[in-house]
Amino acid sequence: MAGAKGSSCAIQGCDGKVMSDERGEDILPCECDFKICRDCFIDSVKTGDGICPGCKEPYKNTDLPLNSVEPGQPLPLPSNVGMSKMERRLSLMKSANRSAIVRSQSGLMRSQTGADFDHNRWLFETKGTYGYGNAIWPKDGGFTDENNDESGEPPELLNKPWRPLTRKLKIPAAVLSPYRLLIFVRMAVLGLFLAWRISHPNEDARWLWLMSVVCEIWFAFSWLLDQLPKFCPVSRATDLNVLKDKFETSSPANPTGKSDLPGVDIFVSTADPEKEPPLVTANTILSILASDYPVEKLSCYVSDDGGALLTFEAMAEAASFANLWVPFCRKHDIEPRNPESYFSLKKDPFKNKVRSDFVKDRRRVKREYDEFKVRINGLPDSIRRRSDAYNAREEIKAMKLRRQTVEDEPLEPLKVSKATWMADGTHWPGTWMVSAPEHSRGDHAGIIQVMLKPPSDEPLHGTVDSSPLDFTEVDIRLPMLVYVSREKRPGYDHNKKAGAMNALVRASAIMSNGPFILNLDCDHYIYNSEAIREGMCFMMDRGGDRICYVQFPQRFEGIDPSDRYANHNTVFFDVNMRALDGLQGPVYVGTGCLFRRTALYGFDPPRSKDHSGCCSCCFARRNKSASVNSAPEEHRALRMGDSDNEEMNPSLFSKRFGNSSFLVDSIPVAEFQGRPLADHPAVKNGRPPGALTIPRELLDASTVAEAISVISCWYEDKTEWEDAFRGTAPINLTDRLHQVLRWATGSVEIFFSRNNALLASPRMKLLQRVAYLNVGIYPFTSLFLIVYCFLPALSLFSGQFIVQSLNVTFLTYLLVITLTLCVLAMLEIKWSGINLEEWWRNEQFWLIGGTSAHLAAVLQGLLKVIAGIEISFTLTSKSAGDDNDDEFADLYILKWSSLMIPPITIMITNLIAIAVGFSRTIYSAIPQWSRLLGGVFFSFWVLAHLYPFVKGLMGRRGRTPTIVFVWSGLIAITISLLWVAISPPSGSTQIGGSFQFP
Repeated sequence: MAGAKGSSCAIQGCDGKVMSDERGEDILPCECDFKICRDCFIDSVKTGDGICPGCKEPYKNTDLPLNSVEPGQPLPLPSNVGMSKMERRLSLMKSANRSAIVRSQSGLMRSQTGADFDHNRWLFETKGTYGYGNAIWPKDGGFTDENNDESGEPPELLNKPWRPLTRKLKIPAAVLSPYRLLIFVRMAVLGLFLAWRISHPNEDARWLWLMSVVCEIWFAFSWLLDQLPKFCPVSRATDLNVLKDKFETSSPANPTGKSDLPGVDIFVSTADPEKEPPLVTANTILSILASDYPVEKLSCYVSDDGGALLTFEAMAEAASFANLWVPFCRKHDIEPRNPESYFSLKKDPFKNKVRSDFVKDRRRVKREYDEFKVRINGLPDSIRRRSDAYNAREEIKAMKLRRQTVEDEPLEPLKVSKATWMADGTHWPGTWMVSAPEHSRGDHAGIIQVMLKPPSDEPLHGTVDSSPLDFTEVDIRLPMLVYVSREKRPGYDHNKKAGAMNALVRASAIMSNGPFILNLDCDHYIYNSEAIREGMCFMMDRGGDRICYVQFPQRFEGIDPSDRYANHNTVFFDVNMRALDGLQGPVYVGTGCLFRRTALYGFDPPRSKDHSGCCSCCFARRNKSASVNSAPEEHRALRMGDSDNEEMNPSLFSKRFGNSSFLVDSIPVAEFQGRPLADHPAVKNGRPPGALTIPRELLDASTVAEAISVISCWYEDKTEWEDAFRGTAPINLTDRLHQVLRWATGSVEIFFSRNNALLASPRMKLLQRVAYLNVGIYPFTSLFLIVYCFLPALSLFSGQFIVQSLNVTFLTYLLVITLTLCVLAMLEIKWSGINLEEWWRNEQFWLIGGTSAHLAAVLQGLLKVIAGIEISFTLTSKSAGDDNDDEFADLYILKWSSLMIPPITIMITNLIAIAVGFSRTIYSAIPQWSRLLGGVFFSFWVLAHLYPFVKGLMGRRGRTPTIVFVWSGLIAITISLLWVAISPPSGSTQIGGSFQFP
């Protein structure tokens, strides 16, 4: 690296010193930073045709006056020395750019193939939409302004046909047109129904009528917010063959056929090895390392926000096992590439396998994986025993030393810190098992460990003796794997998971600087090994430079066949998210999202002033591609400032990005590498073919030291940083409710923040603002939903109903509203591909979550806004899948939670009310059957929605904590008696302080 001093020559067998300038700093004549001494450099120039031994490319500075320099004297400074590593890399890519222009025969203009990075043109600040998860498609939902050249000619009239990487799949008009029409019909019917309800009060029970009307008005408003954005659903598909032809096939601009795809940095976040088993995280890492993406372009960063040695050593074990697992996957085209999921598949593992050694290889890898699992599961005890042994040794040493210094005085008990020890006999710098100063969860040093170093630029095949399997025809290189635990100290706001992601953004910019970032939760693995390529199809397509992120859909495994608690979230991902894709783009849900790095830095997209909207987001539709699982705090994370647009002055970078010049220098490099390929005149802001085939920079100690500095807790001070996958789902009731609580809390915080839909960017259009408003406002429906769920019981207790009588008008409105809802649901099922059971499960859990977790989220949000009380979230426990007797053992686990009280109270109250209503009607002189039927019908409607909740309470053997029924029963009986006392049923007489029905 330029600026270093006294480095040794990298040529094998040479112990000479690298050439130096007058200041004594190293001279690296090639832009690949290959370290070479003076003699070796002369040999390579004179006898090696001027080819660099490192990157195998011709030297750009072969005109150095070598003969005029005496041995031992410093060489004159080359033109590229004095630049930072990132600046020299950008210069190297621009050199490839100029070479590509000379070689290219397509007639592309210089301005069309990636001109120099212009801060004044591109780097100006965003107003908050780009990089936040809300962006706008052009008016027709496609890349309208990208499909024409400056003269307005369509692509087919240009001198070269355009091969798109993505395409839209049309939804049949026979489905979409009636769907849209029915939305308007139901809106009209709801308006007429509410007008009728308001104009026809129930004079006998105005309190009941008023409560019901207020709730119905809110439900209509909430339905409108949810339904209006569904006018333009979009389905998309990718073409991986075109991606391969464009980026990995020999061409005049890329004669070697090296991969020209941009780099991708993958972030995996974990915080607590007790609730997020290291085996689950290790399987996620293995699926990433085995992804079908150029090895040298892929880097994986594991964020351990708990700073646990258990996670660290588990990642080290995973890195070791990857040397066997990854080549095995490549050799036999294994899918999925998560070993736990692969070896648990119910289908035939030998289908379509043609190699004769597959059975032997699979048996050997399975045995190695079983041993790997045993080692992972044994790590807690291993670390504990090791630490106890080292602590005992230290205690003995301390006692001996004390006795030597103090001989005759009585000795007090010696207190020695119970440290956690690493395998090399040193203290673990992170969190200790027994907390101590500077070694607790909120107080520990920053840690970066490169588990797997950056791979070589050329494929490396295995040898007969290097592995127990035959990998002589397989590339055995592995992507870079880095363990990161950011520094934490008391007194700093670490911003939970969002802060951990920001730290990874900075550290990865220095170490690998992939222009795209994919973030995953520790329990979300890559199910389809080509998922990253599918995401890259969107980013590298024409107009892709204006796409902020690609959000993959959610797919879970390990869920019970009936999906009791709607864990798949298919209605949200296959209906709502596809509808949002037709507007501005889907919301970022916290994981399974491929980001453009410069978007996270807060820069506006190119040509943002040329469009009525802003940048775009895509939703990868294909089921096999990916899955996600939400977390609330990311909705406000990974963003930089929201100030007005202004020119980005490099002098202001330190205030915005901190004092790391390396980080600042990496920004234009990431921007250039993230551009689409300029292989057609219609592509704007492109880069030349072959620009990304240059070798990767070397990773040295100084680079890692710089990365350590940017993950320190003080780095963000006075800067603007302060702001095809599958996963496992929490299938038991308690964890599911807490998961929904976290999501809803995040939405409430969005609603009360300055980034809510009412104050969002003026560039948002009406339907986009409506969709965004619905994201933040849906938890508030719980306030009205709980009241409405009690209304049937109150009606039965009082003998009244929400209307004066069940007349023809009311029943007709009720029938039409119900039928239109059912037909809309059927049409949604038709164009989204979900099934009726999934839709019904979603409806059921909407009521279960609305009467429990959503209400708690609203209360927590109000406490935070009004009183400033912060409620810490609870991590969702992940199952490690160790119960071989019952695949769904977690389904029957029941843990007490206060979230269960409201729905149980609603259930018991309605059951008591049904009994009271039947008793009064049967023994009444003049039975009011219509009122009874109305109340009973709506009570059963409530109870039907709560059925999965009841099954969850029963557990495997009906073992529900007594406290659950005691508290809920007391509350339900109290409400019942209180209501009867306040408003006794008509026709009853009070005798001796009790009620007697006729």
